[in-house]
Amino acid sequence: MEIRSLTRTEAERRGALLEVERYDVDIDLTGLADGSEVRCVSTVTFSCREPGAESFVDCAAEVRSATLNGGSLTPTADGRIALPTLAGHNVLRVESVQADTTTGQGVHRAIDPADGQVYVWMSFEPDEARFVWACFDQPDLKAPHAFTVTAPPAWTVTSNSGDPRIEQLESARRWTFPDTPPLSTYNTVVNAGPFHEIRREADGHDLGIYARRSLAPILERDADELFTLTRQGLAFFGEVFAMPFPQRKYDQVFVPEFGGAMENYGCVTWSDAFLRRATPTPAESELLAKVLLHEMAHMWFGNIVTMRWWDDLWLNEAFAEFACHWAAERATRYTDAWASHLAGGKLRAYLSDQGPVSHPIHQPIHDVAQAASIFDNITYPKGASVLQQLMTYVGEERFRAGMTAYFARHAWSSATLQDLIDALSEASGRDLDTWRTAWLATAGTDRFSLERDGDTVTLVAADIPRPQVLAVGAYSRNGKNGSNGGNDDTSGEVLERRALVRVEVTQTRTPVTGLPTEADLDVLLINDEDLTFATTRPDPATRDAFFRAAAQLPTAISRGVATATVWDMLTTGEATAAEAGRSITAVLTAETSDAVIEPCLTLAANIAELWAPEGERVGLTAAVAEACRRLAADSGRRQVALRGLARTATNPDDLAWLREQAGDDVDLLWRALVREAELGGDVSAESALLLERDPDPDAWVRALTVRAALPDPAAKAEVWQKLAVDRAVPVNSVGQVAAAFWRPDQDDLLKPYTQRYLDSIPHLHRGGMIPAMVFAGQLFPPHAIDPTYIEEAQKASHEAAPVVRNTLLERSDTVRRMLHSRTGTT
Repeated sequence: MEIRSLTRTEAERRGALLEVERYDVDIDLTGLADGSEVRCVSTVTFSCREPGAESFVDCAAEVRSATLNGGSLTPTADGRIALPTLAGHNVLRVESVQADTTTGQGVHRAIDPADGQVYVWMSFEPDEARFVWACFDQPDLKAPHAFTVTAPPAWTVTSNSGDPRIEQLESARRWTFPDTPPLSTYNTVVNAGPFHEIRREADGHDLGIYARRSLAPILERDADELFTLTRQGLAFFGEVFAMPFPQRKYDQVFVPEFGGAMENYGCVTWSDAFLRRATPTPAESELLAKVLLHEMAHMWFGNIVTMRWWDDLWLNEAFAEFACHWAAERATRYTDAWASHLAGGKLRAYLSDQGPVSHPIHQPIHDVAQAASIFDNITYPKGASVLQQLMTYVGEERFRAGMTAYFARHAWSSATLQDLIDALSEASGRDLDTWRTAWLATAGTDRFSLERDGDTVTLVAADIPRPQVLAVGAYSRNGKNGSNGGNDDTSGEVLERRALVRVEVTQTRTPVTGLPTEADLDVLLINDEDLTFATTRPDPATRDAFFRAAAQLPTAISRGVATATVWDMLTTGEATAAEAGRSITAVLTAETSDAVIEPCLTLAANIAELWAPEGERVGLTAAVAEACRRLAADSGRRQVALRGLARTATNPDDLAWLREQAGDDVDLLWRALVREAELGGDVSAESALLLERDPDPDAWVRALTVRAALPDPAAKAEVWQKLAVDRAVPVNSVGQVAAAFWRPDQDDLLKPYTQRYLDSIPHLHRGGMIPAMVFAGQLFPPHAIDPTYIEEAQKASHEAAPVVRNTLLERSDTVRRMLHSRTGTT
């Protein structure tokens, strides 16, 4: 029988009926030292508001015994245990075993290939705690949790509350943790293994970071940065929310084979892929900072105040994503955080919001399976951008006051969208009902353009717009008063902003006043400063000039806004890959923000590789490669530029120069080998030698990536087996290997695997939400297919789990747009 997904109706009924007093969970991890079993005893103390009523508890692990108030219970095969004839006060005790700790949900056992040591992590969002022990697995039934963990004697155990009592047993140690504050089941955690641990005191907090022993040198290298960011983040959020983090201990645990990061209260779990084996680039360092701050913001948005049901997932994720950029710019050295958001996540959100899986930020969620499908670009980057617009709309001080009131009212309980809107409305003095309906209950993206009649400028929406505040920037060339001396070559020039006019939009046509006269202007930039979530279009008369001027704008944000317009025009078929590629490559060479160069380079390379017609691909790729060679002359940009060249080198001179520049840089050598393999070079022996000298415990994945790129049938078969069938590649590395596997100009080799992807769709959901999203999206073929294949994939998705269906539909729509662009039509 299929494990049932909890419905909203069932959750509401159970939430109205029950109140959970506490969880006492006894976990035995000793079987994981050389086996696969986790044994748990979950004791749940709860009350029932209607004595005599019946309900159920969730447990998708194997149940060995279950009793309610001393009487035996019989589990079913659908992941539930019926609870008949409840008393006013109840004690439930369930003994369970989870034996699938390799591909199962909730708990994972990883073996470090460097030394054979075992590490265990647990991760429960959205409803995966039930796969490990019995619980009421819904967000609004919050309760204190007390964990007692028995583990092998050499292991360290971490959990939410910190400061455990540790007892030495005959052949193990028992860790007894204090009660947590009231938490949802999905916010709890236990991690264990022979970790390397570093601790620091900061502003009254006891901060800890952990990693597997083989990565101890990397953790030591990054420790100062991690502790600095943690201290800065805790101080910032404690101030702006008027509520300091209420626990002394705050741990962050980096573990192998984990996807992303998870905001467990007081004990954040990270993929140890964030501990970069090579020296991090500026963009990688900024990403580390933003993820750290995102998970930290969840201590308030999600842990202290929790959504009542999954239709308010955005209350967690959008707010955490917004808050991490807010905190990064205000409290850390990463002052271009919003600019990099625009260059990365926001562009993905624009594309998703115009595709088949666009949905309102807030929407009814029938069950948890549906909820797993909305951890997406709408909930995250669009949601963050909409909240940035909301702060602009009401003013930052009033926004902060509303947040303060919200946390004061709802701490340690659950809340709804209306609770938040009420708090912000009261603090701002603005009626936000219209704003709420337009931005949160309505899907889609506004689009703006400008009409100019002499010196009269009007902002025009393509449809009825949402209420919002945005800005129009007016730019001209240095010293312009109508002329550049008759010279049409404007390369290298920088535009100056002559005016910035804020406009509050309430209708389709909005006058823009306060701009300089038309004769004094070269560019009018809609959504300057990137204050709202909307796409824009230049007027037809200045379209080509706009594409050229994007690189001449003076700031990372203004260039980013122009780049977003160019990109959106490419994805909608209004610009060619050649036009977009030239414009964005020019922006790349002009960019001054370290955090933006890397995503801009990725965008330019993606256009050349994935969007350009076959006859133009080599030329556009060569242009990006040449830009990389120029950028490499700047020592501050050298690493990023050489990585870009490793992706785009198209001739022996580029490859030879890259090898010379790489020297002993193992990371760059791996990247160069991938490119040489793709181009048909015999790199097997060199790859084997590099694998021997690479100290990275996961270097075998780099070697597999080299094989994935080879235009060789045996290599493709081997990699597909390990990647898609055996799932031997850690989930955080699937995208890297898949990108090397699906290469252009290898269609004959790749054709059989396009069908194998279709055949795998019914099984892509196994392993839980994160693996489902990764495998459904990253394995989708961008090459060796045609529009008919897209239709077949979309048809097959209808029978898939919701998270697989939405991921597949979104990815297939993007690839459909790529195929259209490759035809060379606009």
